[in-house]
Amino acid sequence: MSTGRAAIPPPGLAGATSGPGSTLFVAIEGYAALFGRADLSGDVIEPGAFAASLMRRGPEAIRMLWHHDPARPVGRWTTIREDRLGLYAKGEIAVSAAAGHEAAALIAAGALDGLSIGFRAKLARRASPPNRRRLVTIDLWEISLVSFPMQEGARLRAPGAPGIPGLPAFARVSAAGRPAGAA
Repeated sequence: MSTGRAAIPPPGLAGATSGPGSTLFVAIEGYAALFGRADLSGDVIEPGAFAASLMRRGPEAIRMLWHHDPARPVGRWTTIREDRLGLYAKGEIAVSAAAGHEAAALIAAGALDGLSIGFRAKLARRASPPNRRRLVTIDLWEISLVSFPMQEGARLRAPGAPGIPGLPAFARVSAAGRPAGAA
């Protein structure tokens, strides 16, 4: 759906174009959660914790929000899956939306790189101190772009950016102008 006006690409997104009848998307990817690593509240996510929720909802029903604000969606997740490291997410920021434009500009400037999950713990077990809980089953509602993720390793990475200690730099940020509604 076109708004009839051109989206202004954020600075630093060379080659991103848009015009009437098209929407500008910025592709992002990274890990929204890492298995076996405590977050700042002491929660540790177990492998397989997201499996039932992802099977039930799929990526299309998991929202991409701006700082966990349900009134500010910024795009859509196209792929969300568990692998040996954690919860991998790949999606597209819609820069035609005000919050999406802001998020893409901050990502391009290197000022925003965090991912954070919004969820309900369906099954949690007491963890050994200093950790608080082992999250065994999670009902995933959304993955947000944030300044300060609760799990320090849950971050976007641009090509060539330093990785998480002990893990590869796994996120890529790229511009992709394409017609609205195109898959």
